[in-house]
Amino acid sequence: MIPPTQTAPRNLRDLPKGHLHLHMEAAIRPSTLNEMAATLGIEPPNTTVFSGFSQFDIVYRTLLAVLQEPTHLATLMDQIFEDQVANGVVYLELGVDSSFYVERYGSHSRALEVMLGLARTASERHGLAFGFMVTIDRTASIEHSILIAEAAALFAGEGVVSLGLASDERGHPCADFAEAFAIAKAAGLHSTPHAGELVGPPSVREAIDVLHADRVLHGVRAIEDPELVAELAARGITLDVCPTSNVLLDVVDTIAEHPLPRLLAAGVRCSINADDPIIFGPNILAEYELCRAELGLTDEQLADCAWTSIETTAAPDEVKSAARRRIDAWLL
Repeated sequence: MIPPTQTAPRNLRDLPKGHLHLHMEAAIRPSTLNEMAATLGIEPPNTTVFSGFSQFDIVYRTLLAVLQEPTHLATLMDQIFEDQVANGVVYLELGVDSSFYVERYGSHSRALEVMLGLARTASERHGLAFGFMVTIDRTASIEHSILIAEAAALFAGEGVVSLGLASDERGHPCADFAEAFAIAKAAGLHSTPHAGELVGPPSVREAIDVLHADRVLHGVRAIEDPELVAELAARGITLDVCPTSNVLLDVVDTIAEHPLPRLLAAGVRCSINADDPIIFGPNILAEYELCRAELGLTDEQLADCAWTSIETTAAPDEVKSAARRRIDAWLL
């Protein structure tokens, strides 16, 4: 029992939050992964053993073996939405890569159409607003990136809200994808590339100056350049930060050294996210709890991150206004 003079900590489950950096396949539940593998008569992928980003990427792709069945993809989507609601998420911007499903569905646009249909059903069932971040694999060809951007643009205003850029930054600079992101911007989509994870400040600089990023996924290595940090703060560009992922992929050595508190202190807007829960472990609620316990973020800072994760997105106005009221009430 808490002594009468001690105030119980606010429940972070009750803090309304957006989840903006979550890759669809890696949001599968461990139990579901095992069940799907058993149904197909295959060994479930081992998602917890890897060293460095290259092995991580291989592990990620093993998840595709259980998700080519349409019923499995439907189950995954429904459970993602259910799990987000259980973590206090009120808006989900889910990262999807249509190229993983082209062979099954015949085209990027058809794959997106199928996934959007499943997401709409899950959204209605669980009462969770969503948008898709259609993601380009930066290790594929430039022509491929343009195909992805064109497919994403077809569904602007119909569930797709942003264009992302993922995979290994090394040797694949943001500037290579300027044409694809111009297509997305012209369609009204947000620019949300990964940058500043495996490569330092120059990658973040390209993301904001060449791809005109509205948000940068990760972006934490901007801390190495004080001038860049000041510019991010001045321009209000959000970093969608994933603390545990950064530790396990050797972006930072320990959670105690994570730059999130310094970025916030410098006025940079940041959201808190889980990235790939089946691989890294924590869900978004656990990441918030980690930031409180290990990084020392105050409830006011956590509430600011939660508001950033909603206010800086394409979430519906009614979702934003309701979240603002609930966040204010959470702090009382």
